[in-house]
Amino acid sequence: MKALITGASSGIGESMAYYMKDLGYDLILTASDENRLAKVAKNIGGKIETIVCDLRYEEEVYKLYDKVKDENIDILVNNAGFGLFGDFVKTDLDRELEMIEVNIKAVHILTKLFLRDFYERDSGFILNVASSAGFMAGPHLDTYYATKNYCLKLTLGIYEELRRAKSNVHISALCPGPVDTNFNRVAKGIFKIKGANKDYVAKYGIDKMLKGKLIIIPTFKMKMTIFFQKFIPTKLLLRITYKIQKRKSL
Repeated sequence: MKALITGASSGIGESMAYYMKDLGYDLILTASDENRLAKVAKNIGGKIETIVCDLRYEEEVYKLYDKVKDENIDILVNNAGFGLFGDFVKTDLDRELEMIEVNIKAVHILTKLFLRDFYERDSGFILNVASSAGFMAGPHLDTYYATKNYCLKLTLGIYEELRRAKSNVHISALCPGPVDTNFNRVAKGIFKIKGANKDYVAKYGIDKMLKGKLIIIPTFKMKMTIFFQKFIPTKLLLRITYKIQKRKSL
């Protein structure tokens, strides 16, 4: 069994790589940071293929697929992604467009290309790492929330198509809340509350994916948060979310 994990040089992706290696999977790990990626592979040990790939560029995404399409991959984990704190009128447009390229476009392309392969052979798993942000709007983190909405809703739609086709291909969305990773540093923010342990989130996500779970929410607290926000008026929820996100800015 072989798994491809994007964004595997740190955070949840790195933890997933360690866990899936323990489960006996052969790994193909990708990230844009060559040094960090090589360090992760060395620390995990064993035979691991690494591919340096910058998913901000469409041609790199297609090159990645072309490199591995004949390797009989069983699991695709679309984990790469980042955020950016700040009011929409002030945030850097170029950085936001890069975020859309990684969080949406790369996920879309890789999901479609691998799904076609999986569908043809009638087996395989796709895990799209979304976020609890995918269930709502996110003032002060607008673009990130919007990208995770796209990721989650794309996954849900594909799931129903596969179900109706009686396919043995499974697709899931991992939707954690705050996780203790490098997200804050990259997004230029800081959480005031402690994030979930990334190893726990990674293990929980992989285990539930392998059981065919559609929406995977790792912690009870976040499950309750997502459930109860359905009953809060939209404008009030936006005010609450803004205050929470604003406190995270550096």
